[in-house]
Amino acid sequence: MNTNIIKRHTIRDILTLTHRNLLKTRHNPDNVSDVLIQPIIFTLLFGYLFGGVIAGSVHAYLPMLVSGILVQSILNAASGSGQQLREDINNGIFDRFKTLPISPIAPLAGQLVGDILRLVLSGGMAILTAVIMGWRPTVNLGALIGALLLAVFIGWSTSWIFALVGLMVKNAELISSLSMIIILVLTFLSNAFIPIKTLPHFLQPVVRINPVSTTITAIRTILNTGSWNNTATMVLISGALIIALFMPLTLLAYQHR
Repeated sequence: MNTNIIKRHTIRDILTLTHRNLLKTRHNPDNVSDVLIQPIIFTLLFGYLFGGVIAGSVHAYLPMLVSGILVQSILNAASGSGQQLREDINNGIFDRFKTLPISPIAPLAGQLVGDILRLVLSGGMAILTAVIMGWRPTVNLGALIGALLLAVFIGWSTSWIFALVGLMVKNAELISSLSMIIILVLTFLSNAFIPIKTLPHFLQPVVRINPVSTTITAIRTILNTGSWNNTATMVLISGALIIALFMPLTLLAYQHR
């Protein structure tokens, strides 16, 4: 069969299964309730508990907090890709897909493309909660959308890592626990909630090399200045490299599971 025809069929199958996953989300809103609730709770919790201590007031703390919550929320949403993938495998859904005349990679790719909606909703809720609490962006709408899209892109690239974990670990609950621990450690050992200079000296180098800190710095700069920066470019390239590495590894693991 012509290579172009095969590619068109593969893209069509991926889009079809992406639509299926979006319909599943529409008819089961519980699938996105966690990614909507988490940014609300963390923004309220950190804003009102620590805003006065760290920045003098909640209003003064929000410009720093919103970027940290945005990245944390999207990473949390991305981690759900691995758990959902393992649950579907254990329930036999992917075995049924094997009996259909579709591209073998379409079920996996369709799910991960469909998960972009979870990332957008989670990031959007983080920003909306901050606005309700009194944060007012000082940049134009384009910069605000750019920061959100950069965070979503990093979240989607990370979802391929979690998907690979979902293929390797057989227990969905274990995947959820491991993902939560990893995200909490990475975000709390970052500049998400407090300035790096306030940390103990032995921790500061660890926080500075944390990729989550780099991502937050890039997004924080965009949200506060409206300008694209070298750090944002580095984050964008890093996300592309993660996809280039983990997408083929995940597809290979999926085909040989």
